[in-house]
Amino acid sequence: MEDKKSRGQERSLRKEQHVKHFLERDFEGDNFFKYIYLEHNSLPEIDFNEINTKYRFIGKTVDFPIMINAMTGGFKGAIDINSSLATLAKEFNIPMAVGSQAIAVNDKEYEPSFKVVREILKDGIVISNINAFAGVEDVRRAMDMIQADAVQIHLNPAQEITMSEGDRNFKGILNNIENIVKKIDKPIIVKEIGFGISKDVTRRLLNAGVKYIDIGGSGGTNFIKIESARNEEFEFSELFEWGIPTALSLLECKSVSNDINIICSGGMRQAEEIVKALCVGAEIIGISGGILRELLDGGYDGAKKYLENIIFKAKVIMLLLGKKNINELRTVPYRIKGELKELFNC
Repeated sequence: MEDKKSRGQERSLRKEQHVKHFLERDFEGDNFFKYIYLEHNSLPEIDFNEINTKYRFIGKTVDFPIMINAMTGGFKGAIDINSSLATLAKEFNIPMAVGSQAIAVNDKEYEPSFKVVREILKDGIVISNINAFAGVEDVRRAMDMIQADAVQIHLNPAQEITMSEGDRNFKGILNNIENIVKKIDKPIIVKEIGFGISKDVTRRLLNAGVKYIDIGGSGGTNFIKIESARNEEFEFSELFEWGIPTALSLLECKSVSNDINIICSGGMRQAEEIVKALCVGAEIIGISGGILRELLDGGYDGAKKYLENIIFKAKVIMLLLGKKNINELRTVPYRIKGELKELFNC
């Protein structure tokens, strides 16, 4: 019992350190969306006030296809953070995913910072989160904890291997995911935490029955940098550029099959990037680091203004493309240029 308690305290401290390091330094990179070109439409023939951004996602209607993606939970300050994020999700009627719940699955002491999300969001979309090593019963406990509409099964080998106390054995994960898909009757979202999902991995996940992928591409919060800052034995600066840029990961995943529903995350900070991702074929856009920084630097009102700006500017871009709803964005022709074109055509 003492070992279990000690592990929980260590994990709680680690979660707190991740937020602290995120705020203290710039851990973001290039998501490569600057290499996707959308053509201006001088004759849009639509009324801005008639643009409709509502969208159906995992059985419920949201007001705009973005979600507050998995960030944190499981330490003292996380209750306030997740309460504010959940309030934002409720106000804008968008989904929210919680941070990894493994700490709370093993110790009920850490449940409140996760449960508060469902308490605030009521009937809104709440998504659970647990690591890909978790057994089916742990997945169920994590989902039951917050009455989740879906669950993210996160992949983070790059973070774990650079974390001094991280996992070293990654065998059997795909089989475990396949087992979870077979035994859990709600959507299973396989999520990378910031280094992208390749075409090959997409194929393997599809063959395992996975229908939802959160690509978590390179361009957002870089956990190799964060773990390097925490690691007292090794530094990993030569790997700071490691990963698949978000735009490339989206293009590769989308090229595999139309049966894959893609959540595009990984440094999605601007309205233009969000619209581009929707044009390429993303189902919905995940944002995390950008809104967390706005919340912790500018409070609730700052984070609210951030979301308002994104949604308004996205509608402006929709007008400039001549598209009046989200489904019409799927018909927008786009061009790929520069380094992204070189990598995608390899």
